[in-house]
Amino acid sequence: MRIGINTRNLLSNKLEGFGQYTLELTRRICENHPEHEFYLFFDRPFDPKYVFASNVKPIVLFPPTRHPILYVVWFEFSLKRALKKYQIDAFWSPDGFCSLSSSVPQIATIHDLNFEHNPGDLPWLVSKYFRFFFPKFAEKAERIITVSNHSKKDIQSIYQIDEHKICSIYNGANENYKPISESEQINIRVKYTEGRPYFLFVGSLHPRKNVQRLIEAFELVSESNLEICLVIVGSSMWRENKIRISEKVKARVIFTGHLESNELIKVMASAKALTYVPYFEGFGIPLVEAMRCSTPILAANASCLPEVARDAAIYCDPFNVNDIASGMNQLLSDELLCNNLSKLGLKRSVIFSWDAAAISVWNEIEKLLPKSNLDNV
Repeated sequence: MRIGINTRNLLSNKLEGFGQYTLELTRRICENHPEHEFYLFFDRPFDPKYVFASNVKPIVLFPPTRHPILYVVWFEFSLKRALKKYQIDAFWSPDGFCSLSSSVPQIATIHDLNFEHNPGDLPWLVSKYFRFFFPKFAEKAERIITVSNHSKKDIQSIYQIDEHKICSIYNGANENYKPISESEQINIRVKYTEGRPYFLFVGSLHPRKNVQRLIEAFELVSESNLEICLVIVGSSMWRENKIRISEKVKARVIFTGHLESNELIKVMASAKALTYVPYFEGFGIPLVEAMRCSTPILAANASCLPEVARDAAIYCDPFNVNDIASGMNQLLSDELLCNNLSKLGLKRSVIFSWDAAAISVWNEIEKLLPKSNLDNV
């Protein structure tokens, strides 16, 4: 059988959330099913490391999808022609986009609907595109995968989709995330914060990630703690997304940009705590990464985050800067709490597995494949 996969988010040296999700699952699915051919559709030249196995056929389709108009061209013309040309039996889109004009059976992963709840978080044209097309994608897809029960209920409610069409499959985290030695932690702190302890944020600098309020809360915390720093790992999604920082703490707020996985693991494992306070999220992979590293967590009491972290985090109101600051101060002053969160995080982290997720996603894809052909595989 021939399975097509939208891999336009596999961008070498710039794997954010969608890219990481696509990478972890696509690699496992291709390797686990040598009996099938997988056609990976890119929108620009690709890194050869993404040709995961001999049954993988990489295809570059024009144009690069850097603008909503180009989204339409890529999905409704270039991709549609390619699905027909390569006689694709089923198509999976890990970022939720579908080809509305193609007759090939499609399955879409819709991670969340923040753009429906907070349309102002995106540039105007992108927001209009998402709010116009995603209801159509949800209707077009024969199956929908999402990444939390919260998102499943949201998609079902907002788009009036039958719940039996939607499957919730939790994300995993890189298995290399784990605690590191004290000497390694010291080296990382020396490298990034001149040896001082730090709170950590990991994620794209998207408005919904709430980095502005996190920084304002850090400013309050820093008034009584002159040592603590805030390390922010991630790239800005939109050029106009400006973050304001007061001069008094500017030297203690460190922006690293994107970090490669091996480095990010060390940075996560060396943090005083992960401070992850988005006001809307589909899953929140950094929560699982922190739990694997035994790093305490302050999370927003919003959307899916309590579902993912449960008792392995303390929670705050993401819209209340004072409440975020209170949570940060609690982690700074209560070592017993931090130790307990570390143990609970390690225990909870074992339920999140990319291996298990890949099996579940494949089971959903397989439902789209013609049964008569499957019997011959």
